[in-house]
Amino acid sequence: MYQYDCFDQTMINERVKQFRDQLKRYLDHELSEEAFRPLRLQNGLYFQRHAPMLRVAIPYGVLSSKQILRLATIADKYDRGYCHFSTRQNVQFNWPQLESIADILEDLSEVQMHGIQTSGNCVRNVTTDHFAGLIDDEISDPRPYCELMRQWSTFHPEFAYLPRKFKIAVNGSERDDRSALKAHDIGIQLVRGEKEDTVGFDILVGGGLGRTPVIGEFIRRSLPEKHLLTYLEAILRVYNSYGRRDNKYKARIKILVRALGVDQFTEMVEKEWLMLKDGPGTLLEEELVRVKNHFSLPRYETFPEIVPTSTGTRDFDDWVKNNVRAHKVSGYGICTLTL
Repeated sequence: MYQYDCFDQTMINERVKQFRDQLKRYLDHELSEEAFRPLRLQNGLYFQRHAPMLRVAIPYGVLSSKQILRLATIADKYDRGYCHFSTRQNVQFNWPQLESIADILEDLSEVQMHGIQTSGNCVRNVTTDHFAGLIDDEISDPRPYCELMRQWSTFHPEFAYLPRKFKIAVNGSERDDRSALKAHDIGIQLVRGEKEDTVGFDILVGGGLGRTPVIGEFIRRSLPEKHLLTYLEAILRVYNSYGRRDNKYKARIKILVRALGVDQFTEMVEKEWLMLKDGPGTLLEEELVRVKNHFSLPRYETFPEIVPTSTGTRDFDDWVKNNVRAHKVSGYGICTLTL
């Protein structure tokens, strides 16, 4: 999983200090409800009917045992002994006391976790395949690309107040879409590049669920790797400029794509991209290497290849058939357990 450097850690530490001051001023009635609302949402804090709710980001769905233990400790110390795992690879605490939120965020920061941009009209937690980095049908591990997008979108001044929340998913598998790409505002499918051992992207836009379910459509095929961030920026600029802000139920990008038509929307994105292409946002090879080097791998041992055999127990054999997948490291398997 991704390991913070001193910049990452300093950023979330400073954010906790900043929010602690904002929360104190709100509790002391120095900040109005209206002024506090965007500040709390930027840190994952909702006000619900019965209690505050804090949403914690789990980037691309990867947790260490140390982080799981810290979430459990927070649930026992500040909540009711449990938390809620969301469909977007986040964790939600539904019963914390408002006065304790800054303490929770500080506890999270000690294990490289936060609630930044898990709420509000911004780019939310980037999600990917739950088998990412482990399974043998990947073109490439999608998690470094997710991390690049996390770093690019976090605190991006141009996209802090989009017309509506914005969700991106990435899929690295050649065979299966395990990321539900077509149900996202932007779906990114890894494809093989034109040159050997290079990666490209097929880009989908305009998917979503909710009261108006829409299947996303492809607007760009085989986008070269270096253009990933500039092309995403072009899409978000078009959405930020033309997305509806008068009706939150009509504010998602899927509504804009349907209103304009996918051809016109694509044309607008391509025109915007011409002003960004090969500019400062171009993804350099050394930047991708830098991020990849922040991902630590488990210490795999050497085992002979596993050959599944029947145990003679039908229920267990059926469970293995449906819940165990081949691992890209010989002698290991990927086991799916329900929470």
